[in-house]
Amino acid sequence: MTSGDGYIKLNSGKRSIGIGLIVAFILVVLCQAGIAATVSPHSLTSHKSKSQKINESQHARRRMRRLARSRVAAPTTSASLHRRHRYYERFHTSSFAPDVTEGDVTTGEDLTVRDAAIDALGGMNGTVVAIEPTSGRILAMVNQKLALSSGAQPCSTIKLSVALAALNEGIITKETEVRLGGRYHMNLTMALAHSNNAYFEALGRQLGFEKVSYYAHQYGLGELAGYGIPGEQLGIYPNEEIPSKLGGVAKMCSFGEGVSVTPLQLGALVSAIANGGTLYYLQHPTAPEQIADFQPVVKRRLDIAPLIPEISDGMEGAVQFGTARSLRVNFNQEEVLGKTGTCSHAGTRFGWFASYAKTDVGHIVVVVFLEGGRPTFGPKAAEIAGRMYRNLYDHNFFLAKPTWPSDTATVNQLATPQ
Repeated sequence: MTSGDGYIKLNSGKRSIGIGLIVAFILVVLCQAGIAATVSPHSLTSHKSKSQKINESQHARRRMRRLARSRVAAPTTSASLHRRHRYYERFHTSSFAPDVTEGDVTTGEDLTVRDAAIDALGGMNGTVVAIEPTSGRILAMVNQKLALSSGAQPCSTIKLSVALAALNEGIITKETEVRLGGRYHMNLTMALAHSNNAYFEALGRQLGFEKVSYYAHQYGLGELAGYGIPGEQLGIYPNEEIPSKLGGVAKMCSFGEGVSVTPLQLGALVSAIANGGTLYYLQHPTAPEQIADFQPVVKRRLDIAPLIPEISDGMEGAVQFGTARSLRVNFNQEEVLGKTGTCSHAGTRFGWFASYAKTDVGHIVVVVFLEGGRPTFGPKAAEIAGRMYRNLYDHNFFLAKPTWPSDTATVNQLATPQ
């Protein structure tokens, strides 16, 4: 082989090596690209999110820390938001009083009933009035200054007169379902037992002010309940509907907005319900001879006898499972029917309970009225009534005794009792 041929072969080998190196380099590059292409998307995502977290701005990090602290300190549930923005009414009247019996005239009262009422009332700022419904005789009146005052908003006890008015007008029976919004309905029995405002607002709007006012006056509101009782005041039943911004006739019928009722007026109405429809003038004997010569005086006969069974279930339900069930903590030996009321005005809360014990030997009406602050409300008044009924029961008050028959009482024709 000549040198020329040798030179040629060497160059060819060099070219082959160069091409091989180039091919090898290309393969290495492609291999690296292939490896890079096989990296999991999850790894990229994780890396990206980590990068995002690290790169949050300082302002964003501060805001996230504040949100985390607020979630721990106060969970943003609807209940917590409701609690956070709840309005708490401030009261300026005490629910307690040192001696509510000061100045009471007690000579003609039933001392057993009076002692039971005083013990039940305890230190609460209020009054208890006990009435014999078949005669109108006031058996006991504790805290007479308050009982004979101009009264107070009747709260939900006004529902009794509204229920009787609606029944008298034939708008409802105790089973009539009144639509209260959406698919929610309620009948009279449950509305009385649970003191449902929306139900009685609907009745009030359907009755209208003129009819509501007419029946309220028939049932003794806005006039003296007593006959010859010194110091008794009228209360207030307005001559026209309260402004619509205050709720109009609907609010007048749901919890007595714009109305002022005395314990005696409410006691006279419940007595008429208890005795079958006779509205007596209430009398408060203050001497032994007045007891000996006592004669019932009828104000008027109310056409409610057929309606009483219609409201009785609701009044009984209030005590059995409704707003007055606290009564049963102290007393469940006899049947009690009643109606609670709770509302407030100008820094004073009112608590009402008007009731009667329905026993085999007769009835007794008990009206409890409290005024004060947060401890004062309708169920508390019912609890006090329960203690009073218990005291009477323990002293054998419900044993058979002579009572004044309602059908022998004469109708008094005086427009204004003297």
